[in-house]
Amino acid sequence: AEATERVIRNVEGYWKGAEAANVESVFSVRGFSFAGQGQNMGMMFVRMKDWEERKTPDTSAAAIAGRAFGPLLFGTKEAIVVPIVPPAVMELGTSNGFTAYLQSTGGKSHEELLAARNQLMGLASQSPLLTGVRPNGVEDASQFRLNIDWVKAGAVGVTAADVGSFLTTVWSSSYVNDFLYEGRVKRVYVQGEPLARSVPEDLALWRVQNANGDFVDFSTFATQEWVFGPQQVSRYDALPAMGIDGSAADGYTSGEAIAELERLATQLPPGFQLQWTGMSLEEKEAGAGAMYLYALALAAVFLCLAALYESWTIPIAVLLAMPVGILGALIGAYVGGQSNGVYFQVGLLTVVGLTGKNGIMIVEFARDRMDKLGEDAVTAVREAARLRFRPILMTSLAFGLGVVPLVLASGAGAGAREAIGYATLFGTITGTSLAIIFVPVFFVLITRLFSRRKAAQQVATV
Repeated sequence: AEATERVIRNVEGYWKGAEAANVESVFSVRGFSFAGQGQNMGMMFVRMKDWEERKTPDTSAAAIAGRAFGPLLFGTKEAIVVPIVPPAVMELGTSNGFTAYLQSTGGKSHEELLAARNQLMGLASQSPLLTGVRPNGVEDASQFRLNIDWVKAGAVGVTAADVGSFLTTVWSSSYVNDFLYEGRVKRVYVQGEPLARSVPEDLALWRVQNANGDFVDFSTFATQEWVFGPQQVSRYDALPAMGIDGSAADGYTSGEAIAELERLATQLPPGFQLQWTGMSLEEKEAGAGAMYLYALALAAVFLCLAALYESWTIPIAVLLAMPVGILGALIGAYVGGQSNGVYFQVGLLTVVGLTGKNGIMIVEFARDRMDKLGEDAVTAVREAARLRFRPILMTSLAFGLGVVPLVLASGAGAGAREAIGYATLFGTITGTSLAIIFVPVFFVLITRLFSRRKAAQQVATV
């Protein structure tokens, strides 16, 4: 505990010194952490200064934690100190990046599982796609083992209950009686003297009373030794497992980091497998269903348009124009440095709806002019694009200017707002400027294509 306290004070000194311009205060806890409990465990909460005082990118929480990796993780020899940023969604892990468990599926021993985990972390440290890969849990440590020879203990008249009561009293305490003090009942606890229970060798100073009332040296039937073993045994899905945390290196996405760690796990010996948890598990499950979500959205739009126009062909012209908006959303993600996350996908679906709205306004007027005025497809869609240009521009400007604050967001939660803002703003720009051109083109092509097929079918029927 004293050694842990010294490390905590050194880490506090780093935050109050090297990051004094960004750190408001530090609160540290000894003996407990999110990974487990023990005298050699600790955790620290670093309170940052207000957002108004940290406006540059190098003063963000992620940048500050990244700078601390070198001095704390690699500069501390007495302990493993890992600076982490809390997850974007609480209760889905303890840090950002990825979270996984390496499971033992073939009945492997703890030592074999530990060796496999260390091998995986060694492979991960050599990968350019991963950074900050670290264990999540209580590491193995030295343990004091007390071996009691119950045959010898029975020979001298000492029972297991006698030994258990003795150890409880000496190392902890035992309640033995009550007494009255100033009208109040007080409890009496007995415990071994601190000077006689500070080191393992002090057990030789103690004697245990046997059934005959005689005192027997504890060393008569007990021996002691130091061993190295686990302080915590964790399981995941009912299998022995060890946690591994990490992050994607600069320039790589979390999806690429997850795929890279899965690839490295295939190089481990048989009997081990990698399982994701927390935000990483949610990301894999959400990513697998993203394409189904897009397909379902397009199918819903197509069916609604088909019911609106009472035609299976006209909605195709609207759907063909939607990739124009998606192109702008992708450009916005590239310009803003955003990844393909949940928030970006929300913005992407919004852009699909906006682009479809612009296409509907043109196609609806063109279809109406063809039916009522008898105009050909080219003339009808040209007039429709000219007449509906102002409403399209007005609604697009209103929507685009409405999401500008999301692009310029700062402070807590700015990452989520920026991801939606960049996708929708750039998607609105391309969906408006290019849809005026491409929607008429697609409308004419689809109209002429299916008109020719319909005419050919009528000729064949005759």
